[in-house]
This record gives sequence, structure tokens and C-alpha cells, in this order.
Amino acid sequence: MKKLSIAVQMDPIQDIEPTGDSTFAMMLEAQGRGHDLFYYNPSSLAFENATVKASVAPVEVMDRPKGEHFVTGEFRDTDLSRFDVILQRQDPPFDMNYITITHMLEHLHAETLVVNAPAEVRNAPEKILVMEFPDLMPPTLITRDRDAIVAFRDIHADIIVKPLYGNGGAGVFFISEGDQNLASLIELFEQNYTEPFMIQKYLPDVRKGDKRIIIIDGEPVPVGLNRIPAKGEARSNMHVGGRPELSELTAREREICATIAPALKERGFIFVGIDVIGDYLTEINVTSPTGIREIKRFGGPDIAALILDAIEKRR
Repeated sequence: MKKLSIAVQMDPIQDIEPTGDSTFAMMLEAQGRGHDLFYYNPSSLAFENATVKASVAPVEVMDRPKGEHFVTGEFRDTDLSRFDVILQRQDPPFDMNYITITHMLEHLHAETLVVNAPAEVRNAPEKILVMEFPDLMPPTLITRDRDAIVAFRDIHADIIVKPLYGNGGAGVFFISEGDQNLASLIELFEQNYTEPFMIQKYLPDVRKGDKRIIIIDGEPVPVGLNRIPAKGEARSNMHVGGRPELSELTAREREICATIAPALKERGFIFVGIDVIGDYLTEINVTSPTGIREIKRFGGPDIAALILDAIEKRR
């Protein structure tokens, strides 16, 4: 096995919660395989004279509580082309800053493998990429048009309204049939978001769970993480009280994966997380998918190892 130099582009490492952080799991796995590991924050990126640089430090990670989980060496301005692999792992929002970063990383030479590929990430926002598979989705509308939103609610009764480029369940609202707050919510979204909004038919099956399924280089992991919403909560995200449980893929979920996998593989996505409620695909996450530490903790496979296997295969 070739020893790789791997730089991780991520949010401040001191702020992550190591027990549940997927990026941290990938770093532990890379380090355990003997690869050279480095860290930088995307805020330090610079594009100068056709060179993409950042303030980069060697990092050692330890599977310990927050505050004891990492040690860095000296930060130095470094040409990112010197690395074999860059893990692009900062969280959304998928805003102009995020998009600009993908443009910068795209200028690295072909010998540097960026995971996931920045141009493909930029062209595949998770709530828009999923629209390529209408037969797998619940009824969905993307618009800022008030009349269209009202008409959609008249047809589908209970709906979910969410920002197009948010993450982690932030700004997700359940509007039931007859709820008189829809107009006020649209006003709030108009004031806070410049882009269209996503409106979906509410799926009662969400009470049974919103399953995160991981797809590695076009191959689905055979078990997923089902996240069951807390009582009185429409969102299933774990940081808002969703209860996680390991769940084998159903026949329908395997069918969904088989349908979308060729498109994901064609785009070169190594690490993808999809969300399924009942029989429906709701999102395809290619920016910074999560859930792999929880899957392993509940007795599932070591997905970080599968990701590193896929990376090493390409290097």
C-alpha cells in the first residue's frame, strides 16, 4: 500500500464532537493505516498566481473526549497540490463561499484527488440533485412563488417547507392542512433566503424514521441509520433529538440505491449519504455526509475503512 499525504479541509477541529463526527472517523482510519495526515480550515484558502494554498498543519488525532482529541504541529502556508488526497469536509450551508471554494480546489492538478470532486459537488446541490429522480421522490416543489406554494399545499394538505441550501434540519417547518402560518412563514423565508425554497408533501412514515444510507463509490452499505423523530418534533436529525437505530436496507431502499448509483458513480462521488422516508428518496448528500460513527457504534460496518479503501484504490 502506498503511503499517502492526506489533507483534511474541515470546520475548526477543536469545535467538533469526536464521538459522532464522520470526518474524525475518516481521519482516525487514515492515520491508523500509516498515511500522513494534515489539517486546514477553509477560511485560510488562497488562490495566488495559479497556486491554491492554505495554512496547513500536520495533525495527530486520538479517539478521546472533546478537547483531548487532536494535536497539531506548526501551521505553514502550503501549496495544496503537494498532497495526494484532499478531503473536502466542511459543513454547508451551500452558499457562495462554499461554491467559491469548489472553484479554487478545481484548479489543483489532476494528481491530487479531492473527495468529493469539487466541480461535481458544485453541480449537485443535494436538494436539487435529487430532482433528477422524480419517480423516487415525494411530490416536491422548488420555488419562491407564493401562489405556487399555496396551490401545492391545497393539493397535498400537510407539507414540509425548508431552505434549499441548509443542513442539519435547520429551518425545516411542518405546515399542516389548515395551518394559518403559511403566509407568515413564506414572508420569513423571503426575508432570510435569496434563493427558492423547497416544499415537499409531508410523509407520515417519518414517524417510523428517516433513514440515512451510505453509498461508497456506487455501492450501498447494507445497513443504514434510521433516525426516529422525538415526540412533538417533525425533524429526525440526531442533534435535535432524533433517536438513531441500525436498520438493514429494505427491498425498496436497495431499489432506490440501484437506480441512483450509476449517476453517482459517473460523477465520481466516493462518499454519498442519501435520506429515505418510507418508500421515498428525499435528499442526496454529497457535501459532508454524516452518520458513519453511529453505524459502527451500533454494530454496523466500519464505513471509514470502506471510504479509505475506495480512496486508496484510486491512488
